[in-house]
Amino acid sequence: MLLPILSVIGGLILLIWSAEKFIEGAAATSRWLGLSPLLIGMLVIGFGTSAPEMTVSVLAAWQGSPGLAVGNAYGSNIANIGLVLGFVALLAPLAVHSSVIRKEMPVLFAVTLLTGLMLWDGFVARWEAVILLLVLLAFMTISIVKSRGEQNDALVEEVAATLESHPMSRGKAIAWTLVGLALLVASSRFLVWGAVEIALAFGVSELIIGLTVVAIGTSLPELASSISALRRKEHDMVLGNVVGSNLFNTLGVVGLAGVITPIQTGSEVLSRDWVVMTVMTLLMVLFAFSWRGRPRRINRLEGGVLLILFVAYTAYMVSLVIGA
Repeated sequence: MLLPILSVIGGLILLIWSAEKFIEGAAATSRWLGLSPLLIGMLVIGFGTSAPEMTVSVLAAWQGSPGLAVGNAYGSNIANIGLVLGFVALLAPLAVHSSVIRKEMPVLFAVTLLTGLMLWDGFVARWEAVILLLVLLAFMTISIVKSRGEQNDALVEEVAATLESHPMSRGKAIAWTLVGLALLVASSRFLVWGAVEIALAFGVSELIIGLTVVAIGTSLPELASSISALRRKEHDMVLGNVVGSNLFNTLGVVGLAGVITPIQTGSEVLSRDWVVMTVMTLLMVLFAFSWRGRPRRINRLEGGVLLILFVAYTAYMVSLVIGA
């Protein structure tokens, strides 16, 4: 039992470190390739923070543990909103200036509802997974086209400042991208193996382990990058990381895992985990939008609500493990 626990801890540590290096390298490489700061923020940094979820879920599905894959994706969405966004908003209210992010949030809520329809029969078929990937492709294409008219967005300025603060030569950027990706895969193998062994030892489902230990662990890069962005007063980067990561988790991570192997989710994913994820996504959208002239900001009270919901959900999931 000691070896699986050490495998999970070591895998998470290496996963967090390699994810940071991969994102930094990929962002710098994209800059060298001439991509705009907005595209780098939306596609590289926003979606890049989902690299841990993607590698873990794809490996889990490949090794015959689809429950761990879907649990990791949905659990990470819940952790991103409740733990990352809630905790950061408690530290300092988050002003929302970016029109790009405000446009992305309703899209996130819509695709969350779409996944609810797919989970209705407790099964994600390959054709449904393909639909998720096609929706992601369409979203990325539309984002690229529309980015040409959004060059003065607040997110653009914050991404540009971040890139300037982490200058890299072309060779170093490519090297860190490749090394970070290789270490992401290696650390994910350790993490998946340890998580599956722990699930077997405690007699709980891989889904629950994915929704708790693995999900929180793979959300730590988002938490670290969000706290760093908060220190630089880049509030739109915080929200952009969460929204972009959750979009990719919902569409790309589950889609890739479902293409590899159809996912038997069970009724509890729809009635429990999807409901929590949907409610928290809706709250995030409502908190970030302007209503009757209120400032566009997520204040400490709203951040506290999100964090309390996350703690309550996690406590309930832990009780299931203890009672197993």
